[in-house]
Order: sequence, then structure tokens, then C-alpha cells
Amino acid sequence: MSRPHTSLATIPNRFAFIDSVSKVASQCSELSLMLVDVVRFSDVTTSLGINVGDEFLLEIANRIQTLFGNEVALGRISGDVFGVVFPSVSNEATLRSSFDHLVEHFKVPMYHEDNAFMADFNVGVVCSNETHWVSNVTDKPSFDITAFVSRAEAALKQAKENKYENYFSLALKDKTDTGRSLALKADLKRALAQNELELYYQPKVNLDNLSVVGAECLLRWNHPLDGILFPGPLIEAAESYNMMNELGYWTLEQAFRTLAEFDAQRLSLSLSVNISPTQLYDNQLIPTLHMLSQSYSIPLTRLELELTEDIALSNSLMVKKQLDELRCLGISISVDDFGKGYSNLAYIRDLHLDALKIDKAFVMELESDNVNRAIIEAVKIIGVAKGCSVVAEGVETVEQLHILREIGISEGQGYLFSKAVPFEDFVSLAQQEIIIGSSPTRKQA
Repeated sequence: MSRPHTSLATIPNRFAFIDSVSKVASQCSELSLMLVDVVRFSDVTTSLGINVGDEFLLEIANRIQTLFGNEVALGRISGDVFGVVFPSVSNEATLRSSFDHLVEHFKVPMYHEDNAFMADFNVGVVCSNETHWVSNVTDKPSFDITAFVSRAEAALKQAKENKYENYFSLALKDKTDTGRSLALKADLKRALAQNELELYYQPKVNLDNLSVVGAECLLRWNHPLDGILFPGPLIEAAESYNMMNELGYWTLEQAFRTLAEFDAQRLSLSLSVNISPTQLYDNQLIPTLHMLSQSYSIPLTRLELELTEDIALSNSLMVKKQLDELRCLGISISVDDFGKGYSNLAYIRDLHLDALKIDKAFVMELESDNVNRAIIEAVKIIGVAKGCSVVAEGVETVEQLHILREIGISEGQGYLFSKAVPFEDFVSLAQQEIIIGSSPTRKQA
């Protein structure tokens, strides 16, 4: 068993590691390369300093080596990116299993004094096959190390851009869809410049009396050829070309404009906006919110920011600091799709939240699955203990509504009340009573 590294300097750097990959290729007919990027590690060095950051990186490197064993070779590709070469492995399913093992292993946090850090990773993988072996001028087989490493880096880039999963695998024969990506970037610029984007609004309803108490705004794209589209491709392009802030701040300004229009319609409602990780890390977020609040004469207490569970429950020191500052301004913070990912209850305990939005997967089968009911009841207990509200997403039937009332869930949204609709339709909906089957529209005082 090899001894653990005592310093980052003893870990092979990019050039030495690539040389070791070439040596493994000369000895094995099959091999795979995994690039492991430590997510948002700059938060650690920014908050705790470079020396503490290096201590964490060293522990991560040694834990990776121990986890995968002495058969693999480890290297440090860049500051917070490690490379792992697996000799005699070319099965993508095996590498996927290794990724799952890596993520599970690092759910145990690392500590420096009173600061905890639980590492998360973006992982790109490339596996060898016959297309990696080429003939040179001597007609002898040789390994195209440049193409091999380039494919691993392309896979890592894609893993970083993925919305729901931090893992991606490529083979040398795969081709990136650069033409489509460039077209998407042009589409996004045109959509912003020509007002092709629009906010739709899904009502948030008091489940006791069925009054509309707020709305979640959702982005729609009025495509000149294809009509109204969900904006998935545009968001993909925005993430790929570092335009998420531009798109996010456009959405925030439209939200403040909507709140001003609510006031003109005498609707005293709050508005929820989904916020991207990129925007949350931006140091212009809070100044921009101040500016929009003053420009539209809207108090920040009318705004709720919804975060995905993986971001809200991350151990990022910067995220926690930013969330605390936002709450000090009176902005509500909620966790969207709660329960969809791998919730770490320790971090739920440590975060200051105003609402937990139960993922619709637990609501949509509520009538037939007692486990779903138990999960919702547990979330309700957590919400009470934390002093935050609990909102049910995806309410579609009267039976679900009645069960949620029995559990004590006071707010919800879903197709039972309304899908996301344009502003004029939402105003009309909010100004009238919602009638659902035989369910009472108002509880008597």
C-alpha cells in the first residue's frame, strides 16, 4: 500500500500525469481517464485562505487514492482538478459506479477548526476503445494521448454544464454539437434583444380557503417560428456561454415590474423567482436588488428567491453568507423541489429558510402511496421546527388537496388551481374565487 501524499507538491502535475497516462497505455490494451473537479472550491480559499484550501485539497487527493486503490494513478491537472487513470478498464458502467462511489464517500465532511467542508464533484470520463489507437508513419500502433485527454476535458466541461447531474462520459468518436450550441447563443441574444422572452405566472394558493396568495414566475420563449416554448435550450445556452447573469437579471427586473403592476391592480401578492447558482455567487446580486427595489418602489419583502436543493443545501460558505444577507434585506428564501435530490438534513438544520417546497413527485401519487404521505408529514415537522412554511407542488386532484389539508400543509400550487399563465390571465384568476369540484372555496370564519 502506497503512503499518502504529505504535500500537494508530491502529486504529479499535469505534464507528469499525462506522461503516466501514456505509459499505462503502452502497457494495457484498455484504460479509462477520469477528471475530477472540486465544485465551488474557490469559496473555500476565498473564505478560509489558500493554506487551508491546500489542506483540504491534499485530503481530497489522498481520499481519492485510497478509495480507488493503488492500481490507479493520480495526478493534479490544475488547481482543483484531479486526474485518475484506470488501467485495464474500458467499461463506462464501471466508471459510472466509481463516480457514484466517489460521491457517496465524500458525503462525510472534512473539518478545519469549526469549519466543515463537504466536497462535491464534476466528473468527466473517457474510456479507451479501438478508435483511440492509430497508426503512425512506422505502421505501429500508438496511443493518441492528445485526443484522449482532450475528450476527457470535453466530458468534464459537459458535466459542469449539466443541470441535474455532475457526470458525463465521452468516447473519442463522439462529436460535440458546437454548431447547435452557437445557434443557441445567437437565439438567446436575439430573444433578449427583441423581447421574445416572457414571464408566465403559476398561482400559489392558500389550501384552506383557496385564495391566491402569490405566484411563481416561470420563463417562456415566444419563438418567432415555433410559438411558445419552454426555455430549456436557452438556459442551456446561457449556462454554456456565461450568460446566466444576463438572463437572470432580466427575469428579476420583469418580476419587479410585475409587482408594480400587481399594485396597480390592487393585488397585494408576493412573487417567487428561481435564481441560478451563477447569479447567487455574483457580487452584484444584492446591489441590483436594491436598485430594482428603489426604481419600482417595491419593498424587498414582496420577493421570494427559490433555490434548487443542491445549491441551497451545499456547504458553500459564500452561499450561506449571501443567503444570510438576502434574508437580512427581508427577501424570503425557499428551497424548490425539496426531496428531489439527496437531502443532507444536517445542512437543512444549519440553513435559515423561509419555505420548503415539496417536490411534486411526492404529491402526485399521494392518494395511493402511504410512504409519500409519511414523507410530506416529515417535511411538515421539519418546517414547524425551523419556523418555515411548507408548500406542496404539483397538486392535481381534489383528493390530494384534502390529504394535504389533513396533514396541515397550508399552501400549494399545481394544475388543480391553474397552470402557469400570462399576466392578464393570472390577474383575472387572482381577482376571482377559485372553485374546485365540491371543495369549498372559502372556509367560514
